[in-house]
Amino acid sequence: QVQLVESGGGLVQAGGSLRLSCAASGRTFSINAMAWFRQAPGKEREFVASIRWSVSSTVYVDSVKGRFTISRDNAKNTVYLQMNSLKPEDTAVYSCTAARGPPPYNNYAGMSYWGKGTLVTVTS
Repeated sequence: QVQLVESGGGLVQAGGSLRLSCAASGRTFSINAMAWFRQAPGKEREFVASIRWSVSSTVYVDSVKGRFTISRDNAKNTVYLQMNSLKPEDTAVYSCTAARGPPPYNNYAGMSYWGKGTLVTVTS
């Protein structure tokens, strides 16, 4: 099993920045990729970004391209989501996930492990 713990959420004004972290523990050698998803109030969960563990290739949803950056530190088994130029519509619970299998990694139910999430609130 793999445990995922997110941190870094909070309240920020529009235009500001936050960095989310997700620390993985347990059988981390089984992880092929990690991804962030988010769910805004009253909306469906959506894919935000993913990163493959071995080759560091990344994928982003169009709405965050140029503003968010996903990265990982293999030595710390941690993935980060740097969020810049935040907008009120970025307000959501952000959840970290990990996958054992091959891509794609944009399907929440298809991931192998899930964190509990961290709330990001962007005020106007």
